[in-house]
This record gives sequence, structure tokens and C-alpha cells, in this order.
Amino acid sequence: MDLSVFFKPIDLQKLSEGYEYLENQLGYSIVKYTMDRDFPSIEESRLVIIGVKEGRGAVLNEDCAEGPDEIRKYLYKLWGLGNQFQIVDLGNIEPGHKIEDTYYALTSTVEFLVKVNIIPIIIGGSQDLTFANYRGYQNLEQLVNIVSVDAYYNLGFVDDELDAQTYLNKIILYTPNYLFNFSIIGYQTYLVDPAVIELMQKLFFDSYRLGFFRSNIEETEPIVRNADIVSFDVSAVKRSDAPGNYNALPNGFSGEEFCQIARYAGLSDKLSSVGFYEYNPKFDINGTTAHLIAQAIWCFIEGVTQRKNDFPSSGNSQFLKYRAFISESKQDIVFYKSIKSDRWWMEVPYPNNKSKYERHHLIPCTYADYQTACNEGIPERWWQTYQKLI
Repeated sequence: MDLSVFFKPIDLQKLSEGYEYLENQLGYSIVKYTMDRDFPSIEESRLVIIGVKEGRGAVLNEDCAEGPDEIRKYLYKLWGLGNQFQIVDLGNIEPGHKIEDTYYALTSTVEFLVKVNIIPIIIGGSQDLTFANYRGYQNLEQLVNIVSVDAYYNLGFVDDELDAQTYLNKIILYTPNYLFNFSIIGYQTYLVDPAVIELMQKLFFDSYRLGFFRSNIEETEPIVRNADIVSFDVSAVKRSDAPGNYNALPNGFSGEEFCQIARYAGLSDKLSSVGFYEYNPKFDINGTTAHLIAQAIWCFIEGVTQRKNDFPSSGNSQFLKYRAFISESKQDIVFYKSIKSDRWWMEVPYPNNKSKYERHHLIPCTYADYQTACNEGIPERWWQTYQKLI
């Protein structure tokens, strides 16, 4: 597939503002599609950066279309992470004649990259691009999990047009449907209609309030580890740390927590695409938000360099196996602990005639889930997954 038809090159002179990148900075080591270079080969790359200059789906935040290059200004000045693998920046997908044209370009690009095991890092643009990202998995013949780091549930109503505040509705109703699970990290209760939360519970989707992570950001790790797609909305970060968004809020994750979640996403062996959305330079102050997103992308890349490739499998000696008997249900819950990383998984039984669920019956968990089972309690994430499987 010729991806070059979807992309416009970066104006590196304008981007760098005359700055000469040093050898160990990302701006030097990243292979870039620029005005004086041909479209780069991606055959040797592990990560590909995609700018999407599309803001028509934003809500009162349309200038987020100008976000990708502003983020690059700061990303390129960060120091590199060694030469473990090649990173390619394909440039920008410009707004199509219709917004559907932009979606098509992103969907086609994501599909191609994921098929060849290259991870796209999408720099938006508005968060409705998550829908285009999701559609890139349509022909991969697998169910997928999405995690959204966001202060809101962007559900909307059935008849609403697709935009950044309704994209989840479009994902849920999309046919063919290949969404297995949706999780939201960091929603703020007073911003969400209780009926929406109740609906999410009925669908057995996972909802985690901001306050849940206040004293233990590590709880986000197993949630993100179970995702194929992670969508970051910068409005999940409090305004003092990320003012560059019309919908910025006084409360939210700190910049440090935002970067930590991005690192967890990078560490996940399962995750195959990630997007950072809704950054609007018009509202930023001295590049604070652009710099934060650049650092979050750096943390994501660092996570990818440190992936352990540890997943429980039959006969794998790198795992310790534990069983906890639940007398109420008269069955064992089987847990696995990685010797390499100390990470935990647990088994959830699935119907034998539904092999499409096979990759979902081993789910990430924590030591606390194992302790719950040892005390004859059923871990919440085990029960949520079990309900979806049956």
C-alpha cells in the first residue's frame, strides 16, 4: 500500500526555528518526511508518528488541528532513547474535502501499520479520530479493547453527528462490531450523567473515577495493559498543568501522572496503537501543554523499549501459577505471576464454542486481586470480564 498519498511533509525549517538538532536528540534520530526528502521507508521501523491536522470534529476546540507541529517542536528537542529501533515520522494527514476523507486516510494507515506490527503514535487533532483509529482494526479478525484517558464519557445520543463528544456512541453502534471492552480512566463524576454511568455498567464496560487513582496511579497499569488502543484526551489533565485546550478543567491528572500512564501504555505488549488528542495551541501558555504531550510521547516510547514480551502460555517456565478457591462459586481462579516483571494475570473461563474470545480469557490484574480471591472474594475485573464472555 502506498501510504504517501495520505501525507504532507513537515516544514522542518519552520518547525525547528533554525535550531540544529544534536546527535542524541529525537529530532536528529527520527526519520522524517520533510519537504527536501522523499517519503520514508517504514520497513525497519517499530514506531511511526502520524500527525492529523483535523479539528472539524472538535467541540469549541477546532484549532486543535494546529496541534501536531507544535507538539513536534518540543518532542524533537527531547533526548533520545538509544538506537534500539527506528522511529519514523510520516508527516501530517491534512484535512480532507470532507471529514470522512480524513477518517478514511487515518483508518487505512492504521490498518496497514498494525498488520505489519508497527505501532502508530497519532498526534491529533480532535478525539473523534479515535473512531477512525478503531475502524483500522475492522479487517484484523479480532475483538479489541479501547482505553480512554478522559474526564468525560464522550457518548452522546444515537442521532448525534459524530464528533469528539459522541465518538464512543458511534464505536458501540458500528457494524460490524468488534469492540470487546471499553475502559475510561479518570472521569469526573460531576461531569457525567448518572444514566451514562449506569449504561456503561449494563454493558460491563469499566469506569474508573479520577479519585480512584489519586493515591495509587499504579492501578492504571493493568487497565492499560489490557488495551489494544489507548486514546489520551489532554482535558484529562488539570488546567494548571495543561492549559492548551478549550475544555481544560481545574481538576484532573497531574502532568507527571499523565506521563506515567503513557509509559504504562508503552510497556504493554498487547497495545498496538495510541493517540494524543485535543491539544489547542491557541489556549496554551508558553508551550506548556505541547511540552507535556511531547514528554508523554517520550515516556510511551521509553515504555516500548522496555517491553518484556511476557504473557502466560502453556509450559512457560517464566511464570508462577497460583490457585485461589472460591467456595461460593465452587471453582478455582487461576493466577499467573511473571518472574521477569512481577506482573499478574488471571484466567477467566470462556465458552468452548466461542474461540474469538480466546485472547481475552487471560486478563491483567494486580496482587490485590489475588489477595481478594484468597479471601474468597471475586475480583471485580474478573467478574466484569466473565459477564462479557458468557
